[in-house]
Amino acid sequence: MQEPSFQLPQLEWIRAFEAAARLGSFTAAARETGLTQPAISQRISQLEAHLGAQLFLRQARTITLSVEGEAWLPHVQAALQELSESSEMLFARDRTHLTFSASQSVIALWLIPRLSEVERVTGASISVQSYVLGGQSATLDEVIQIRYGTGNWPHHYQMPLYDEVLAPVAAPQLLAQGAGQGPVKQLGDWTALPRIACTGPRPDWHAFTRAFGLPASPGAEALRFDTFHATLEAAKSGLGVALASLPLCAADLRAGRLVQLGSEVLPHGETYWLLASKRAIRRRQWDALTTALRQSKV
Repeated sequence: MQEPSFQLPQLEWIRAFEAAARLGSFTAAARETGLTQPAISQRISQLEAHLGAQLFLRQARTITLSVEGEAWLPHVQAALQELSESSEMLFARDRTHLTFSASQSVIALWLIPRLSEVERVTGASISVQSYVLGGQSATLDEVIQIRYGTGNWPHHYQMPLYDEVLAPVAAPQLLAQGAGQGPVKQLGDWTALPRIACTGPRPDWHAFTRAFGLPASPGAEALRFDTFHATLEAAKSGLGVALASLPLCAADLRAGRLVQLGSEVLPHGETYWLLASKRAIRRRQWDALTTALRQSKV
């Protein structure tokens, strides 16, 4: 005689279990799901009866997962995550408007050259907001954010834009003029040239020269800017040597508006990240966007 097949428990019971296990409280699970605490308790009791196993050890004011509950939880969470993502991928409507937030430098040097491709692959109209210096924090809201850091952001969607590498750059006309001592004949002979400082999250000139045993600046940097974009513009005008993010100034290097000086390059563990919550962009749009950005040749 064939035994009856196992019947899956009701989804509402499973969701109550997952919320209570993740939050460590029936009361917290009730708040998150919009149910009452007795309703959560009842659904979990029905689930335990259906499975024939105790999922929680109940004490006066606390609950802890049983061995069976702890073993089952990661499978439940993976299944619910897969169900959520596949439902969104297949049935959720794309957002018709997307908002990006970034520093003025990243907007000018990285985002604007890619905006037409962003519009094309997402099928959305685009708004761009800039933030002032010090606005590196990234919040879980309806804005796609570009922020500088090491990763481990709380956002559901996140992607590093590039590997950060720093090196000195200058305009060709500055090398031709030299520093009052004739033209710079070799790119490695740049250390006597004036330097431009930039306030921001990247390593400064002191960190760079110390890393490679190079001479310190012959004096305090004559110019300092609070945005990387302005620093590059000053370097392109021949006002001094900038310690530049090579990925952000790649177009200027290719066009010959700037020249990389010397062979020393300083990798940096932080970089810009593209970040978004589920409220900011649909999964299908995020996948199309990140695929296009990885393939970008700008």
